[in-house]
Amino acid sequence: MAKHVELWSVEDVSEFLRVPVETLYRWRKHKCGPPAARIGRHLRYDPADVREWFRSQAAA
Repeated sequence: MAKHVELWSVEDVSEFLRVPVETLYRWRKHKCGPPAARIGRHLRYDPADVREWFRSQAAA
């Protein structure tokens, strides 16, 4: 049986990183933020990817 993965919305990531939603859209446009997938009209983030991206930023 497939494991259910909870995906985060832009608002969820904004709250987690404590940055404005607009910042996430700007980062995506400039290809410098956490990886996201477009599902229809919506962006979704894998929490593990967001945390890994955050760790990589903190280590830089």
